[in-house]
Amino acid sequence: MTEEMILANATLVLPNETLTGSVRIAGETIIEVASGAAIPVDAIDCEGDYVCPGLVELHTDNLERHIQPRPKVDWPHAAAILAHDAELASTGITTVFDAMRIGSIPSGQRYKKYARDLSRELWQLREQDALKISHFLHLRAEVCSETLVEELDEFDAGDRVGLVSLMDHTPGQRQFRDMTQLEAYMKGKHGMNDDDFLQHVAQLKALRERFGDRHEVETVKAARRFGAMLASHDDTTAAQVRTSAGHGITLAEFPTTVEAARACHDHGIKVMMGAPNVIRGGSHSGNVAAHELAELGHLDILSSDYVPAALLLSAAQLGEMWGDMARGLRTVTQTPAQVVGLNDRGELRVGARADVIRFRMREGAPALNGVWSRGRRVA
Repeated sequence: MTEEMILANATLVLPNETLTGSVRIAGETIIEVASGAAIPVDAIDCEGDYVCPGLVELHTDNLERHIQPRPKVDWPHAAAILAHDAELASTGITTVFDAMRIGSIPSGQRYKKYARDLSRELWQLREQDALKISHFLHLRAEVCSETLVEELDEFDAGDRVGLVSLMDHTPGQRQFRDMTQLEAYMKGKHGMNDDDFLQHVAQLKALRERFGDRHEVETVKAARRFGAMLASHDDTTAAQVRTSAGHGITLAEFPTTVEAARACHDHGIKVMMGAPNVIRGGSHSGNVAAHELAELGHLDILSSDYVPAALLLSAAQLGEMWGDMARGLRTVTQTPAQVVGLNDRGELRVGARADVIRFRMREGAPALNGVWSRGRRVA
């Protein structure tokens, strides 16, 4: 007999409203969503806590942080993957697109190839049912590299590649138009001295000149071959957005200006911004603030980026800013699920996958009281 669970007397977060009600789950599926404060026998009394869909994360570098917790440290991969999976579950994320860089630079001392082997280890654990939440691949295709085409060819339609993003980190444009910001970042994160930095800049510019155009074309082809959605990254100008639209891109990661975000919406491209940007009140790179785009109506999706716990907090903060918690939570549930074609999740409705979280606001921060993935409690 299929096990059932009822979360009752909850503040349900639906796509366009919040209301007092209950959610009934049977096995891995939501089978009833009802309004009213009634508490059936054997139901869990949520005491007014918010109950909403599990969070959908499209771009996180968190797995890389577990694999390499310090420079030159390669942590045992199975342990790192399991720790990453558990951490995301503990923050309310029930679907994740694990970002892995493809496109290495063998002639340099950084950016070594790793994605193919790491993804195989990830899928081995998934086949063993060792993971708490749902994982897909997000391949970050770096055009300023030497091996992008070869690495793309190592993946196929069976690899659960759900998202491919075109990454162009040529110094002096996009995220780091301000070279002083790039210099501070590279010296701070990678310990570069002046000569190291100048060599790094020269190398990336040379790689863009030599391989950039071909890498863009081959990445677009690969995304189609995988059946994956294609995203742009750090668009800055309307012209760059027009190029993105020409590639068939449907998601813009972290546009750096109001001009680019507005152009994205003009072309029907969803805009994703970083949750840390919302919480900090601005970009660490000096680019446009997520709050500004939210106020202008040019923000659709949030990503935790480098702080998994930021996803729920930032969505709740947007809900409070907009005076509409359903709208705020939609940026981390229904909208990201829809943009990558996962129509079985992202909202509380009959027939949806039973990815559900329960939380209460405490001193302006959401405190989780339960996380369920496919109807199974994982945190």
